[in-house]
Amino acid sequence: MQLKMILAMDLDGCIGKENGLPWRLRSDMLRFKRLTMGQGNSAVLMGRTTWETIPEMYRPLVDRINIVVTRNQDYQLDNAGIVHSIEEGIQFATDKNCDECWIIGGANVYEQCRDMVEEIHLTSVETSNSGDVKVGLFGDEWNREVIESTPQSSDNEHPTTYMILRKS
Repeated sequence: MQLKMILAMDLDGCIGKENGLPWRLRSDMLRFKRLTMGQGNSAVLMGRTTWETIPEMYRPLVDRINIVVTRNQDYQLDNAGIVHSIEEGIQFATDKNCDECWIIGGANVYEQCRDMVEEIHLTSVETSNSGDVKVGLFGDEWNREVIESTPQSSDNEHPTTYMILRKS
């Protein structure tokens, strides 16, 4: 199973604002859906806060095994797997015979998984200080392959650059 991370962040490392996304980027949302669905046997691993920020009408994320990491031993969901550590989440995806397990947030989960993943699918949002939740920037230990640049438009609040990072 491949372990991958996917995120959008601004030039300062902001990924969230007031329990939501800081921007409206239709092209990035469509890419997120396409990539994390994969060939139909993918998991998405997220923290509890990330799960709770997904609008109810979109939970669980369809056609993906949803795995929620929480320290709360009493937390229960009917429509997602509950685990209490990143390692337990990865094992959950492995036990479900997933081809890919996508780390989709939040900041704490990203930081814990940074050295575990094979690839990081990063959308760089060309703006600064747009949120109140940050992750560390990715340094020179990652090779960057720019895949696509998207201009600002009525569907995309800011220009973006989508890239794949792989360990050097």
